[in-house]
Amino acid sequence: MSKRTEPRNKIDRRLGCNLWGEPKSPFNRREYGPGQHGSKRKKLSDYGVQLFAKQKLKGYYGNVSEKQFRKYYEKALNKKGDTSEHLIALLETRLDAIIYRMNIAPTVFAARQLINHGHIEVNNRRVTIPSFSVTTKDIICVRKKSLQHPVVLETTDKALKEVPDYIEFDKQKIVGRLIRIPKLSEVPYPVQMEPNLVIEYYSR
Repeated sequence: MSKRTEPRNKIDRRLGCNLWGEPKSPFNRREYGPGQHGSKRKKLSDYGVQLFAKQKLKGYYGNVSEKQFRKYYEKALNKKGDTSEHLIALLETRLDAIIYRMNIAPTVFAARQLINHGHIEVNNRRVTIPSFSVTTKDIICVRKKSLQHPVVLETTDKALKEVPDYIEFDKQKIVGRLIRIPKLSEVPYPVQMEPNLVIEYYSR
């Protein structure tokens, strides 16, 4: 399991963007990196631009470990077609990403915690692996015993973001499914993601 080893808001400031589009992100007030020299940003080389794109995409999905992220790249590379699109599809069909998209959890980190603690079921079976790959045949829901979980109740009630078109979600029953594999243009990223640069980074 990939662990988050630094504050989520610090990731925003280090990467120089409001990565999850949150209104309370400190980046909205301090648009510079953390630390004594955070305000000094150097012009990036081609390699630096590619590395930044990779860090941004990795960070968005809860700081996926480098080992796991590289596996996603290799898996996408072995598929026919656009490698960039395949990479996004693999990341976006992770169970923690789907739970986040359904507004069952306020952040991808909270979604990961709900899954780790056994609050989520896929096809009536409890799944505790955040990186579980969801297919269009899977029915995803919160366990009956967990329907009154404070995080689930608060997040589904507020629903600060819209559920994307490629996901079907019943807010009353808190049950949903993936309708189709999303394309890059359909994924509601708050900031521009450049998976093509990530592919270039790994193919160096």
